[in-house]
Amino acid sequence: MRFFKYVFATGLSLMGAVAFASGEGTYKAVCANCHSKAFANSPQMGDTAKWAPLIAEGQVILTAHGYVGVRAMPAKGGKPDLTVQGFSEALNYMVNQSGGNWKQPDKKMMDAIQAEIAKRQKLSATK
Repeated sequence: MRFFKYVFATGLSLMGAVAFASGEGTYKAVCANCHSKAFANSPQMGDTAKWAPLIAEGQVILTAHGYVGVRAMPAKGGKPDLTVQGFSEALNYMVNQSGGNWKQPDKKMMDAIQAEIAKRQKLSATK
């Protein structure tokens, strides 16, 4: 019986990991809580007018600032174990559904995002 409980628990864990395996999955599991319900003036996915100035900030800046928390948005969208890669994929999904045309970051862009995250965190620590 213990074996079956272990197999069941492992299966649930793997299903949870699969849910976050794509930008769309992460959006649905984490981001949609605010970005599909007009929560705290968050830009709604598909609202090109609200997303346009954010998209104009650029992929590196918007990803990094969103990841550490910006305006009323909590860091990592409120999911403490969300990786930069997972956050980036979800943001790309939202942007591309809202008038943007972003590509998944390559290593060079991920390095730039990480550097901007570190800069932003350092700024926050000095305040």
